[in-house]
Amino acid sequence: MQLSVWTYEGPPHVGAMRVATGMKGIHYLLHSPQGDTYADLLFTMIERRDQRPPVTYTTFQARDLGKDTSQLFQDAANDLIERYAPDALLVGASCTAELIQDDPAGLVEKMGLPLPVVPLELPSYQRKEHWGAAETFYQIVRTLCDKTRTASDPAGRRPLANLLGPTALGFRNRDDIVEVTGLLDKLGVDVNVVAPLGASAADIARLGEADFNIVIYPETGDLAADYLKREFGQPAIRTVPIGVGATQDFVREVAELAGTDPEPLLAEGLSRLSWWSRSVDSNYLTGKRVFIFGDGTHAVAAARVASEEMGFKVVGLGCYNREYARDVRAAAKTYGVEPLITDDHLAVESAIEAAQPELVLGTQMERHIAKRFGIGCSVISSPVHVQDFPARYSPHMGFEGANVLFDEWVHPLVMGLEEHLLTMFRDDFEFNDSAVPSHLGPGHSVPQEQVAEPANDSEAVWSDDAQRELKKIPFFVRGKARKNTEAFAAERGVGTIELETLYEAKAHYAR
Repeated sequence: MQLSVWTYEGPPHVGAMRVATGMKGIHYLLHSPQGDTYADLLFTMIERRDQRPPVTYTTFQARDLGKDTSQLFQDAANDLIERYAPDALLVGASCTAELIQDDPAGLVEKMGLPLPVVPLELPSYQRKEHWGAAETFYQIVRTLCDKTRTASDPAGRRPLANLLGPTALGFRNRDDIVEVTGLLDKLGVDVNVVAPLGASAADIARLGEADFNIVIYPETGDLAADYLKREFGQPAIRTVPIGVGATQDFVREVAELAGTDPEPLLAEGLSRLSWWSRSVDSNYLTGKRVFIFGDGTHAVAAARVASEEMGFKVVGLGCYNREYARDVRAAAKTYGVEPLITDDHLAVESAIEAAQPELVLGTQMERHIAKRFGIGCSVISSPVHVQDFPARYSPHMGFEGANVLFDEWVHPLVMGLEEHLLTMFRDDFEFNDSAVPSHLGPGHSVPQEQVAEPANDSEAVWSDDAQRELKKIPFFVRGKARKNTEAFAAERGVGTIELETLYEAKAHYAR
């Protein structure tokens, strides 16, 4: 086991919490020691939900281990049913409680509770959060879905589809649902159930009434969609509509299953991304080096948008959830890069440093890494922080989502260009560091600039003149220039890097 400051995924019971918290009338009884209630903070602080998750903890303590902890679990079950009166109950154990082997599922089965119970066996030391969410949703569907309720005669009604996969604490899930629902409505398709986010036990019971399923978040919805296909014969659409091209593919697939005409919707030109990406100065976009890392679905989708619709060059692609590593490897082969499949953020940091990208598309962790390297970054995938649950409407799916992607990905590059221009003109009579900004007028002064040491771990010593010249190099290639210069100096036994050394290294690597 590796200790880490950051982690991309929590244990599987956190995935179960994401499902339970997103649903209505579902309660989760978690056999856990005192201290495991930290997970509540994920929802109330990061997602800013207005109520705490529907989770009851047994919270046994060290002194309870010499007694009957199973009795604590049964008491907690009776208490929560009396207090909350849920429509269905999920039961499971946290990673710590798993070690004492109390078997929550067996304990509840013996109690004969007067409501549906969904036992969860989530191996905390073999699986992680996304798998836990998918397994929990699958078990809920398997237990609560009414197999007698099937699709009615399609004559005289609009086609029905289920939207599968969104959960609490999901990246832009709320807005993506609105966008996808709007697309379906324009195609003449109604939504039967959205699940698990916002769904009740009664909603799960009528999943079989839909004509087909749309898996908008495969990490959570794939297992349930496979089950519904086996039980009801419902086909599933798994194209994730992120970007203009993927959204067009999605619209055509839905129209084919629904028997409707997609062309009127496609002809509306609802996205400005395609036109804007062609109209913006090519220096902002074309050939920009981009490194992409996140969950498998969002990483693959982002790579397609970056390469085909933005004109970027993909120089790195990876994911942290190994269940979707095959998709990422296939995409990486398409873009001619080595896939990075890891849940170690330090490995991701090293890969970013080696690739020297001009833009990073990643998670909250990559945001911090890119900031330290002075590289622009946009978040495309969970795990995320509070700023990625905006109050405004900000989807990543559909045609409007493509517009959002353009804004969120191009703006870091535009700001990078702005910084580059300010650096280029730093010796201008008005823009140099010792000049007073013209809008302040006379009588103002600026503090003397402090020349900072370049951030490096080598033993090379830089002269003041060389450091000042290094700072004039655009920030997004400054790190590479520094490393090349230090390598050049080391090869020639130069102890102190002077201005001439920097110029010589530049000429050497330009050959």
